[in-house]
Order: sequence, then C-alpha cells, then structure tokens
Amino acid sequence: MSVFKIAAGSMLLGLTALAPTAEQQRTVAGAATVKSVAAATEFLSTLDARQRTKVTLPLNTATRTVWSNLPTGITMQVGATERNGLKLGDMTPSQQQAALRLVAAVLSRAGYQKVLNIVNADQRLEETTAPTRAASSRTRFGRAEYYLAVLGTPSATSQWMLQFGGHHLAINVTIAGRDSILTPTHTGAQPAAFTLDGETIRPLGRENDKAFALMNALDATQQKQALLGYDVRNLVLGPGEDGKVIQPEGIRASALTATERGMLVDLIGEWVTILDDQAAAAKMREVQANLGLTYFAWAGSTTNGKGAYFRVQGPTVLIEYAPQGPSNAATPDHIHTIYRDPTNDYGARLVTP
Repeated sequence: MSVFKIAAGSMLLGLTALAPTAEQQRTVAGAATVKSVAAATEFLSTLDARQRTKVTLPLNTATRTVWSNLPTGITMQVGATERNGLKLGDMTPSQQQAALRLVAAVLSRAGYQKVLNIVNADQRLEETTAPTRAASSRTRFGRAEYYLAVLGTPSATSQWMLQFGGHHLAINVTIAGRDSILTPTHTGAQPAAFTLDGETIRPLGRENDKAFALMNALDATQQKQALLGYDVRNLVLGPGEDGKVIQPEGIRASALTATERGMLVDLIGEWVTILDDQAAAAKMREVQANLGLTYFAWAGSTTNGKGAYFRVQGPTVLIEYAPQGPSNAATPDHIHTIYRDPTNDYGARLVTP
C-alpha cells in the first residue's frame, strides 16, 4: 500500500517557558500566514501554465462551495462533476510533495496527520474495491483522486482560500490576514480502521472514543436529555447544505458537571485543532466563551463499537458525526463528519467575496 507520511521533524513546534503576550500572539499568527503564503508560492512555481490554470481560481460565492465527500465519478451535492483544482494523480512526485507541504502549512501537525490517515484509508479502499469494480464504472477512490485548489491570490494581507479534498475529505481554509478559518470542513473515513506498517490506524478514532466517553459519563437523567427521539443516518448539514440551520437539541452544557464540560470541550477540539495551532487556540477560546449555550445530542447505541450519531451545536460551532450503514451494524466502518460555524463559514465575519 502506497502511503503518505510526515517527514521527521518537519513540523515540530518549539516550546517556551512563558506564555506569549497578546502582541506576540498576533505576530505568531501573522507568521503562520506568511508560512502558508510561502508554501503556496512554492507549490505554484512547480506548475506549468496548464496546471496553474486548473489550480488557481477566483474566490467567490460560487467557487468556494465546490466541495464534497463523494468520490470521483459521482456528481457532487452542489451539481458540479469535478472538484476545483488539480488532482495529485496529475502531478509529478515533486509537485505532489510541494502540494502536501502547502496543506501541512495551513494545518496543525495533528491535523495534517489526520488528513494523511484519511487519504491512506481511501487508498486502501481503492486497492480492495478496484478488482471487483465494473469496467464501466467512473467511480474512483485513492490518493490520486485528491485535489488541491487555491482560490484568490495567496497574500499575507488579503483574503484567499485553500481547498484540499477527495473522497471523505474536504478541507476548506479561508485565510484573511492573520486569521484562518477552517469551516466548513468534512472529514470521514472508509475503512474506519486499517493496519499500516503493523499499526492500527483509526482516522477518526479519537472523535468516536471521546464522544462515547462523554455520553457514558452522563447519569441517566442527563442521557435522557441528550438522546434524540429519532434515528439519524447521515449528516443533516453536510455538503451542499450551506446557510441552513437546525434547532438545537440534546442536553445543554450548562446542565453538565465541570468534568463533563471539559470532556465536551476536548471532543470539540478534535475538529477545531485540525487548523494551525494559533488559529485553533483562538477558536477554542471562542468555544469556551459560548460553552453554556452549547448542546450535545445523541442517537443510537451507547456502547462503544456500535453505531451512534452525535451532534455538538453552539452559537459558533456545529459538529456532526454520522456512521453510515444500518444503525445496528456490529462495527461501523464508514464515517461522515462535518464541522461548521453558522456565523463564520468561509470566513463570513472576515470577508465578503
């Protein structure tokens, strides 16, 4: 199985004994943007004119919505038949590495590893399904089918956007000066677990385990509040559902104990911290500030290993986790998740493309 890996030491972060001042934090955030712009410039310099035309697009309300969890060969929820950008399979090896350095530049080390794990899971799916796939099928999985696009002009001062996605992955990062926004972003996995170099990889394993731990930390009265009275088989606000809202349901964080609230924050962090460390820290402070108005909802089994849908919904965060297939599946092997900010998808509070 051909895989992606992080070069040793390539994204290590230094530690300081003292917390940075507000001005130092702004400087670091600016440095993160400068790093992203440099990586984008390096990647674009490796492309020929035809490739550059595919990769670079204007940033507007039409182009930014072209993303999906679906594989190549299936029309997206927004009606497009192909993702924005150039796919890895149409790049040289050196161009692929430059593309991945750009993706790594806008994400945290853990977030980048999560992306690689999702891509490697999809490569395993391609290898296991290709031999039995009908010759007439246009559906394709695997790492060659992941696309990278740059919307707008990479800049340390004005807005632009990076998209990287394929089957079960849609990373949408809007960058505006010192600010980076990750929403909306889709992460998923199929298979949900696989073995690589003797290690079991679960791309979304922490999300699953932390949610079950929280649900089972609740007492019977709290669980009754959290449980939805109906089954949910897929994402409610997934790809193609921009701008839509749903009524909060479940148990409100103000009804949780301090320990349980900490577990909820930790769960939310699995999505927020995909983004670079400085931007993620700012977002987590926002999550904490609104925690009392945040809800946790559940549908399905409370036994870890069984299928269960959950949702976290607050003023500036919406997360859904939805195993696919029958709700009574012994071990769900196909996962969809979505991460949104109803007030700031595509950096709505920062930019008006």
